[in-house]
Amino acid sequence: MSNNSSNSSNHKKMSVSQLTMLTAVNMLGSGIVLLPTKLAEIGAISILSWLVTATGSLALAYCFAQCGMLSRKSGGMGGYSEYAFGKAGNYLTNYTYGSSLLIANVAIAITAVGYMTELFGVKLDPMQVGLATIALLWITTFANFGGAHITGKIGSVTVWGVIAPVVAVSTIGWFWFSADTYMAGWNPHNKSLFEAASSSIAITLWAFLGMESACANADAVENPEKNVPVAVLGGTIGAAVIYIASTNVIAGIVSNPELVASTAPFGLAFAQMFNPMVGKVVMAMMVLACVGSLLGWQFTIAQVFKSSADTGYFLPVFGIVNKAGTPIIPMLILLAVQTALALLTISPDLTKQFDTLVNLAVVTNIIPYILSMAALITIQKISGVDPKKAFFVNAISLVAAAYSYLALYSSGTQALMLGGVATIFGYTLFGFVSTRLIRLEKEKPYSPN
Repeated sequence: MSNNSSNSSNHKKMSVSQLTMLTAVNMLGSGIVLLPTKLAEIGAISILSWLVTATGSLALAYCFAQCGMLSRKSGGMGGYSEYAFGKAGNYLTNYTYGSSLLIANVAIAITAVGYMTELFGVKLDPMQVGLATIALLWITTFANFGGAHITGKIGSVTVWGVIAPVVAVSTIGWFWFSADTYMAGWNPHNKSLFEAASSSIAITLWAFLGMESACANADAVENPEKNVPVAVLGGTIGAAVIYIASTNVIAGIVSNPELVASTAPFGLAFAQMFNPMVGKVVMAMMVLACVGSLLGWQFTIAQVFKSSADTGYFLPVFGIVNKAGTPIIPMLILLAVQTALALLTISPDLTKQFDTLVNLAVVTNIIPYILSMAALITIQKISGVDPKKAFFVNAISLVAAAYSYLALYSSGTQALMLGGVATIFGYTLFGFVSTRLIRLEKEKPYSPN
């Protein structure tokens, strides 16, 4: 009987190919929607940034897979960081990661607004873009007040509004590819190879944010020690190929000046490949995908803060829920912060505002990455990993950390300054929760181990 149960259990688990596909789909979200425009500002030579980011992301993904397999602490990256940096490291990781998600959602909302202006043929001034962004954030937050049951299902369907056009242009788009158009926009600003490779690393890393979440499915896959690293690396490689192919094929379909001026680059590409109506359909699909992404993430962010509040790492107010278990008050607090961000980052150019928010989101997200990479040495030591294997993994973690610092550098002085201030402010907030952590630790039941 036990053998039958075991076989039944194995049948219910994902295969390595299924987990690889899930990992790739998790990364292929709304992060790519404005990328062709941002990369066109550098030129097609920005493919060098993709190659650097793909290498760095693979190193990060491999190390996260190792962390996920060895760590015995809950809380994802926060749990990893705690091995080396204690509870303050766990808190800082959760705080900066939550802040990054908060900022990223404002960038996604601006992306949706950019596509809507092209879809409906309207011209908005900077204040109107800011107000439209805020309205979208409010609508998607209020829609979650009844719980995430329906909005979660919506998001799992609408994400294909991004994936389908991106995969389509990566494959069939080559029939419309012009080498002359591509080379005319190769290096319009005559940047050096180093400048070209480093100037858009932050924006390319934006597309890969979330790779660390793939390790959360370790319990749902067969032979996780072998298959999780394979799936994480395979999914990251698959996403990288599609990202590089789609952005570069568009650079050979649409001229560089047109691409730089567009706030809906994928719609523009499909309009030139087929006709304006098809372009409009693709724009509508991507707007729906961004809205669906916002619906899911607005609830998820509140849950991230709630979970941290429940374990003592955030202020108790973030743990308040209604009778249905929905964190309405946390969502409203976070919505107020997002509203302020949308107003404070208003720019004459929609893509410039997007750029500011993306760089800030990347800076705050890289801090948990660096803490996790540093903690991997300790995690392996505690887990008794064979020294030869540990040496190899630690070498990869150094590559991942070096890439992370390069991404910080490429984010620009403004993002580094604001990200630094936001991080330091987090230590001030830690003063309000540290005593609560001590109390919760004392309340834990005694364990002789």
